[in-house]
Amino acid sequence: MGSTELGANIFRITQTESLLESQKKISEDEASSTHYKVGNAIRKTIKELGGTMPEELTTPNKSLKELEKENKLIKNN
Repeated sequence: MGSTELGANIFRITQTESLLESQKKISEDEASSTHYKVGNAIRKTIKELGGTMPEELTTPNKSLKELEKENKLIKNN
């Protein structure tokens, strides 16, 4: 995940948390609905601004696990 996708995810999480905190006691279904609505609003904003949608972003050539494994091998040699 690159910085663009990470930034969008952090923004989605913080906005969802803020809304949930302001809604006193709510059910799990209501919380899921809030999460979904915030995610849709953020996707809509990205699209309106002409940004790249998360599913269209490039992915790294190596996974985090692969990089950690390589780093461990380098340290051990």
